[in-house]
Amino acid sequence: MTTPAPLPFEDSIGAWVPHGKFSLPPTASGPLDGLSFAAKDVFDVAGHPTGAGNPQWLATHPVPEQHSPLITRLLGAGATLHGKTLTDELAYSIHGDNIHYGMPVNSAAPERIPGGSSSGSVAAVAAQLVDFALGTDTGGSTRVPASYCGVWGLRTTHGLLSRDGLVPLHPGFDTATWFAHDAGTFERVGQVLLPPSTFSAARLLVLRDACSLADAAFAPALQAVRSALADFCTSTETLDIAAPQSLEHWRQTYVTAGAFEGWMSHGDWISRHAPDFAPAIAARWQQAASVSQDQAEEAFAQRAAIRARVRASLGTDGIALLPSAASVAPLRTAGGAEIDEIRLRTLRIGCIAGLAGLPQVSIPLRSAAGLPIGISLLGPAGSDLALIRLARQIHQQLAA
Repeated sequence: MTTPAPLPFEDSIGAWVPHGKFSLPPTASGPLDGLSFAAKDVFDVAGHPTGAGNPQWLATHPVPEQHSPLITRLLGAGATLHGKTLTDELAYSIHGDNIHYGMPVNSAAPERIPGGSSSGSVAAVAAQLVDFALGTDTGGSTRVPASYCGVWGLRTTHGLLSRDGLVPLHPGFDTATWFAHDAGTFERVGQVLLPPSTFSAARLLVLRDACSLADAAFAPALQAVRSALADFCTSTETLDIAAPQSLEHWRQTYVTAGAFEGWMSHGDWISRHAPDFAPAIAARWQQAASVSQDQAEEAFAQRAAIRARVRASLGTDGIALLPSAASVAPLRTAGGAEIDEIRLRTLRIGCIAGLAGLPQVSIPLRSAAGLPIGISLLGPAGSDLALIRLARQIHQQLAA
């Protein structure tokens, strides 16, 4: 194995974990020649420990002998790996603050949080220390930080990219993802990682219930993207996607199903090692331990019904418009009650793609006050690469 070099720059924003400050050269020349990337510390890199945001996980798991397949593919396409970035503990948060390693700086709004759980990856991209960075998205861990930090992000179709060599959270929802600062790099990475897609949007679905959960700062950008999409779609429909249920009911379905899956993945390790978790994350694991088999089976049945409903609404030619998060990035000084309220609204939005297993691309825009916000397009299963290209066209049109 090639001896890794140290990072060629100073981590001035606190994005890298202490054991992740190394560089690996590309293994071949390819379409990503000249680009650099970082990986969230839930991806295995051969010869380097995977910490998953918790020192006890780091201490109790062997050093991987193989790369994650995504790491292998990116190195083989010509990209240079610049180490491993911070994640919220076991990726069980969308806030971006790790009790053990701190909170990276959001270079787009330094007084505000970067969002999580892919906090280090998004911070590294926002600061342009790397060209792109691998993350994950379970309930919003790429879409939310992309929105907060003003970068491109994609939740991929569930199961489309390999999750081998990846620490799970909720396997039925987990997806491998990436961020990029500019649209061209974002699509270049997609061309390497994603299969071709012939998807073409003809119908626009505006998800009224999801849009209503976002702060008023999102309204002008939502309207601008909606107007731009009129050039691509022949019809527009506004609907409450969760009716006659509610997005809060859908969020609870996600929380129950995901928590059960998470405890099945990590309950034994947590019980044996009693790791030191941040209070909010510890509370989530306590709740996860209490989900019964009957409750899980009911949630799984509801998930299947929701998945069928959303996929039927989109069909093969529909896209949905919705915000990527419920608010601009909260201030780093925001209190717990404010953070909890924003988190609940954001998860009600984010659970739609998770429950349906569908791709969602976040387009980086700005509020009237100049703060980063993300507006998302949700597409049919497997439409990921075409969705990126459509999002790029919309972004270019709005910037013209």
